[in-house]
Amino acid sequence: MKMDSDLLHSPAVGLTEEEEADMNDWKLPLAFMKKRHSEKIEGSKALAQSWRMKDRMKTVSVALVLCLNVGVDPPDVVKTSPCARLECWIDPLSMSPQKALETIGANLQKQYENWQPRARYKQSLDPTVDEVKKLCTSLRRNAKEERVLFHYNGHGVPRPTVNGEIWVFNKNYTQYIPLSIYDLQTWMGSPSIFVYDCSNAGIIVKSFKQFALQREQELEVAAINPSHPLAQMPLPPSMKNCIQLAACEASELLPMNPDLPADLFTSCLTTPIKIALRWFCMQKSAKLVPGVTLDLIEKIPGRLNDRRTPLGELNWIFTAITDTIAWNVLPRDLFQKLFRQDLLVASLFRNFLLAERIMRSYNCTPVSSPRLPPTYMHAMWQAWDLAVDICLLSSLPSLRRATAFRHSPFFAEQLTAFQVWLTMGVENRNPPEQLPIVLQVLLSQVHRLRALDLLGCFLDLGPWAVSLALSVGIFPYVLKLLQSSARELRPLLVFIWAKILAVDSSCQADLVKDNGHKYFLSVLADSYMPAEHRTMAVFILAVIVNSYNTGQEACLQGNLIANCLEQLSDPHPLLRQWVAICLGRIWQNFEPARWCGVRDSAHEKLYTLLSDPIPEVRCAAVFALGTFVGNSAERTDHSTTIDHNVAMMLAQLINDGSPVVRKELVVALSHLVVQYESNFCTVALQFIEEEKNYTVPSPANTAEPGSLTPVRDSPAIPRLRSVNSYTNIRAATTARNLNKSLQNLNLNEEGGPAAFSPGNLSTSSSASSTLGSPDNDEYILSFETIDKMRRVSSYSSLNSLIGVSFNSVYTQIWRVLLHLAADPFPEVSDLAMKVLNSIAYKATMNARPQRILDSGSLTQSAPASPTSKGTHIHQAGGSPPMPSASSSSLTNEVPKPPAREQPATRPPYTPTLGGQAPHSHQFPRTRKMFDKGPEQAGEDGDEPGSHRNYISAALQTGLCDWSAKYFAQPVMKIPEEHDLESQVRMERQWRFLRNTRVRRQSRGITQRGVSRLDDQIFINRNPGVPSVVKFHPFNTCIAVADKDSICFWDWEKGERLDYFYNGNPRYTRITAMEYLNGHDCSLLLTATDDGALRIWKNFADQKNPEMVTAWQGLSDMLPTTRGQPTSSAHSLARRVSIYLDRSKQGGAGMVVDWEQETGLLMTSGDVRVVRIWDTDREMKVQDIPTGADSCVTSLSCDSQRSLIVAGLGDGSVRVFDRRMGPNECRVMTYREHGAWVVKAHLQKETDGHIISVSVNGDVRFFEPRSPDSINVLQTVKGLTALDIHPQANLFACGSMNQFIAVYNANGDVISNIKYYDGFMGQRIGAISCLAFHPHWPHLAVGSNDYYMSIYSAEKRLR
Repeated sequence: MKMDSDLLHSPAVGLTEEEEADMNDWKLPLAFMKKRHSEKIEGSKALAQSWRMKDRMKTVSVALVLCLNVGVDPPDVVKTSPCARLECWIDPLSMSPQKALETIGANLQKQYENWQPRARYKQSLDPTVDEVKKLCTSLRRNAKEERVLFHYNGHGVPRPTVNGEIWVFNKNYTQYIPLSIYDLQTWMGSPSIFVYDCSNAGIIVKSFKQFALQREQELEVAAINPSHPLAQMPLPPSMKNCIQLAACEASELLPMNPDLPADLFTSCLTTPIKIALRWFCMQKSAKLVPGVTLDLIEKIPGRLNDRRTPLGELNWIFTAITDTIAWNVLPRDLFQKLFRQDLLVASLFRNFLLAERIMRSYNCTPVSSPRLPPTYMHAMWQAWDLAVDICLLSSLPSLRRATAFRHSPFFAEQLTAFQVWLTMGVENRNPPEQLPIVLQVLLSQVHRLRALDLLGCFLDLGPWAVSLALSVGIFPYVLKLLQSSARELRPLLVFIWAKILAVDSSCQADLVKDNGHKYFLSVLADSYMPAEHRTMAVFILAVIVNSYNTGQEACLQGNLIANCLEQLSDPHPLLRQWVAICLGRIWQNFEPARWCGVRDSAHEKLYTLLSDPIPEVRCAAVFALGTFVGNSAERTDHSTTIDHNVAMMLAQLINDGSPVVRKELVVALSHLVVQYESNFCTVALQFIEEEKNYTVPSPANTAEPGSLTPVRDSPAIPRLRSVNSYTNIRAATTARNLNKSLQNLNLNEEGGPAAFSPGNLSTSSSASSTLGSPDNDEYILSFETIDKMRRVSSYSSLNSLIGVSFNSVYTQIWRVLLHLAADPFPEVSDLAMKVLNSIAYKATMNARPQRILDSGSLTQSAPASPTSKGTHIHQAGGSPPMPSASSSSLTNEVPKPPAREQPATRPPYTPTLGGQAPHSHQFPRTRKMFDKGPEQAGEDGDEPGSHRNYISAALQTGLCDWSAKYFAQPVMKIPEEHDLESQVRMERQWRFLRNTRVRRQSRGITQRGVSRLDDQIFINRNPGVPSVVKFHPFNTCIAVADKDSICFWDWEKGERLDYFYNGNPRYTRITAMEYLNGHDCSLLLTATDDGALRIWKNFADQKNPEMVTAWQGLSDMLPTTRGQPTSSAHSLARRVSIYLDRSKQGGAGMVVDWEQETGLLMTSGDVRVVRIWDTDREMKVQDIPTGADSCVTSLSCDSQRSLIVAGLGDGSVRVFDRRMGPNECRVMTYREHGAWVVKAHLQKETDGHIISVSVNGDVRFFEPRSPDSINVLQTVKGLTALDIHPQANLFACGSMNQFIAVYNANGDVISNIKYYDGFMGQRIGAISCLAFHPHWPHLAVGSNDYYMSIYSAEKRLR
């Protein structure tokens, strides 16, 4: 992460050395801090999506009931004079009563038709009860489950009664007849909407609710008690889905102002713009245009439904404003129900908001059910008043002088308001009010581009913003826009759709239905599109084809596969990743796509991505190849060959540095295992057989501490980790959640699980050559030692079984899975264990004769108890194993796969075992590792079909869903670490200042010269014998490793901070540690002598330590002993070796050196190479052959000069230049030491020397360019540990004779430490490890008596 120097320091001052070093901290790259290391690899929790209308509805029938009785006023209303007269904008007294009634009815229907032209309208003018009944029942019958509207105008009849009745007429119009709301409910049914335009209308609403409640109770009674008389009657319809709009409260009269229409409520609901303009003119407020008369308003040009005219634009603004008010005030679910479910209901409710505003100004309160919060004072009404004013201003002069019409600035201003909201980056604020307006603006071509841009910025705020936008109703608009051919909209639409699909992938169906996928296919194929947009397009397509057959078919026809294959080599890594995921998904369980891929050699093109520098891309390629072989359709020769080739390619990733990739690898191979189950069962049986023939106990189990175990002689059966080895010392259960199958394993001596851990796959032999030659030594018998123990197995019988060439592929893949089951990263090994368990269980169940299963003898097994150290609990009794009947029993018992799966080339088995019968039935009566136990045997063994899903369904890594989270999260926001004000940044700045202080103060001390170093500043008893110690470079923490755990101490306070289990198998030990990112967020790397590397975070603070990553750094460690037989100090070296290692197997174990500047990790040890890992790519970048027959004991590198110095067990010191090829990179070999090199150190300065020390105590100085040493010092003999202080030119030697000598650069002893300080002055134990602090003059010493002490220079210096 770079940072401009002027941010921290004014450049004018001129940087001091320290400040320069401080700047270097900012420049240093950080290792293992990517998202894949800090997050759990899983998708985000799916948000419950409520935006999709579960039940869209239409109002299909409308009953218009008008009780006007023109000319006769009802008895209970005293009218003013003059009084409001207009009904539907018609004066009823201007024509004959009957004609007036009919005209008003016709007008009302026209007003409603503006909002819902397709409904069936029925008028009922001055009706009787029977007419209303007939009308309602017939409309309900035709509407079926849809909505019916009942509009009641009661201006010519008495007010509603408190008993819940409205009034109609008798036949002769001599009486008013009451009509019960209860009856009306029965006839109308549900769903319905009721509009009441009469005085005291609120009474009807109350009565309606009481009657509805009464119905609900009747329904409940009938449901509980079928004999109840209510239950015999036809059940009343439920009134839950009914909506009511009433003109006023129960106690209010309608306004009689003569300037207003009599049906003011109906006018607001059906002609809102007309009444809004009139009301606006009647207000006394100051207007921009004086003297606007009602006549002028009538003359505003245009049509309501044409947005390009003044009247249409005003109507559009009105819709946007009322929608916005509703969205901001109503609860989300109510908004969905009233404003998005039904077009007519939405229009009526928008207009109802206007009715509330206008009628409240006349002391009338419209009522609705469901009730709405008051909206008449909402600030958006002021925007409406302004828009009306501006509209009048711009349209009225044009009435007088025909000038061009200018569009209202309303929408542009609202978009600006939205933009302001977006730029104010406050977390946790209310959603922006203007969101519904942005939605409306998408309809306008003028503002569309800007609106889409702002909408994209809003969606980028995160999944909550996407959910809000979907709840406003954005979906149909952006779906429709995909039909647009405008190129400038492409980037915006692709971005918006990527955001939507990242949050709600169920939209895939809508896209395919509307042919939306074609839009994204064309974006992907457009080479002029920037890579980011093509990435989003391919992400969208990957969602469309994800487990959705219709989508797969549509995209296959759209040429998706060819398009994707063309982009596999694009320089943009995210594009490569998603192209691979998209391919993997289109042919997942979809055979036509797989064959299309075969024709285009898709699998071969994907192979290049298996060595991609970006782990996520490798991962995606493995996923794609995994689903490619995982298709369970017909198998032909051709497809089997392809599957084998893909499998062998995948197998090469067995030692990939990234656990994410290896997890995906296990899943990919599990597809293959499911596909060729019977073949794998055969291999599994054979391995199980092999395992039973070896009963040599493993040295790791018998060795007692103190006895030196001979390694080379006994063929040992190693094993996977025992259950108890994973109970963490500290409750850091994060280190491992052991899968259940492991916990009931019986890790018995005569070959538990790990009998299956064979050699690693030799990647040097190519897939094609291995297919033909099963006996090829290098290939099948390529045994690499996993977990530092010789894996011993005889393939004599195995070779005879593999008479069929391709069977070797199954054996190989089985081995790969075994290797992965011993993976240092728990999630990888758990997955591999699942696959192995599953097949071995199948194989053993199918191979046993049925009668054994029934006899119950299998139950004679005990699960391993966690405390028994994995030793076998023998059970007495039980029936003897059944001998197999004939040598062909194996073929009889392994179930034949269904015909469609049988590879056509496969000849029948001809076992060449002579008279031996394969002992496929002689299982020991202990429960085996893979055995699920007898109780499931029947069901699982009987249905091979049921089992296929057992693996494939359970196994997935979550990689694709996790990758999709990228699109759901903000991509435009600056990352926190680059935000100068963020806490992350402040903390980092603090750490870097601390680093500078440590560097400056420690340099002050070392430059003055250290004359003594024996002041004991810390001593404590460590929980285990210290084997490696490492100071943190800048804080007061020191890490102390024993065989398999790490303890953290604060050396200043003298307290223990943490102690946790490293997770290495118990026959291995930690041999090296490094702090990564020590200058910033520290991680701890541990290396064990089986070649595994593990990286930990959250240690030494209050959190549980977590494993960030782990991988097999070296895959073929060979145990060796210290010293060479030829050396004069042979006996000494041997004694040192025995003394140091006791129960360990000698050997250098694994040695590492870390370069923070380049992110490279050098690893070596009991191998013949120096292997360099690039932690950024998480892959091996170089193997440098050492050219020696002995192990590497020490590594030191210098990134400036690209040099690596290695000290070896044969006494040689070798210098390599990693810029050169493998054959010429060894630039110097020094052979001056006669014995095992304890330490080789390369000084970091430009002309730094090499300092090396051997067991014999000779310290030699070399200048990398000259062939001989330039200086030699002699120190103590019998050296067991040594370290060199990088700054102070000191070196310290620890001897097996229980003392420490500290020397300066001239070889003078400045301190001899033999006793601990303190009361007893106890003698120091034999030194097991020591280390200098990288900056302070501190020396940490660990000894075999468990004590850990730290010595420093005299106090006055410090």
